[in-house]
Amino acid sequence: MGSVVVVTHDVLVVDDDPTVSDVVRRYLEQDGCRVRLVHDGEAALRAASADMPDLVVLDLMMPGIDGIEVCRRLRRTAPDLPVVMLTALGEEPDRVLGLEVGADDYVTKPFSPRELTLRIRSILRRTGHADKHQSVLADGDLVVDISRRSVTMAGAPVKLTKGEFDLLVFLMNHAGRTWTHQQLLERVWGWSVGEPGTVTTAMARLRSKIQPATDSPKRIITSYGAGYRFERMGTDHA
Repeated sequence: MGSVVVVTHDVLVVDDDPTVSDVVRRYLEQDGCRVRLVHDGEAALRAASADMPDLVVLDLMMPGIDGIEVCRRLRRTAPDLPVVMLTALGEEPDRVLGLEVGADDYVTKPFSPRELTLRIRSILRRTGHADKHQSVLADGDLVVDISRRSVTMAGAPVKLTKGEFDLLVFLMNHAGRTWTHQQLLERVWGWSVGEPGTVTTAMARLRSKIQPATDSPKRIITSYGAGYRFERMGTDHA
């Protein structure tokens, strides 16, 4: 049903110009991001409320709720959410206003999509979001070498399928965050439609290979009715 891809960042792009949105989407997807497009402020707030992104690219001038107000409202519920403002206006007062309401960066149209992508990558790294180019992930005796696509526990190799490996990298890069079956299908397998059993089976196999032999669950935690999350060893579980 398609190749497995690892998507490490979820970016919400908000712009009422479909040409600009499509260009930004293509560049960000090439850089390994999952991109959601919306075209007005109300849709942006709904999308963020349903599934908070890792970063928002936000046009300043939009019909209805403008980018400034969207940024203000996002800041109330997600104070640490990175926001990059886009605008066709280049005057200093507009840049200052965008930064005052909490934007992390400000890009004036027309802009280089490649430059925007590099700025986004820099912001995600600076704000503590996992960098997709990170080569090694570790949790206690569990070590994942992304470049070599190898996994060891206490120095012993762990054999994972391609899907299990990509699932583990994704979960470790987003430790502490709960993901539904559908979100994992989209972000790890790249499928918009698929059987939830795919995730359940892969999760069970992965859990049997990387979790220590203890009575209480470690590392991969099931939140019943919500999904799965990765918790680093030593973290208390409910």
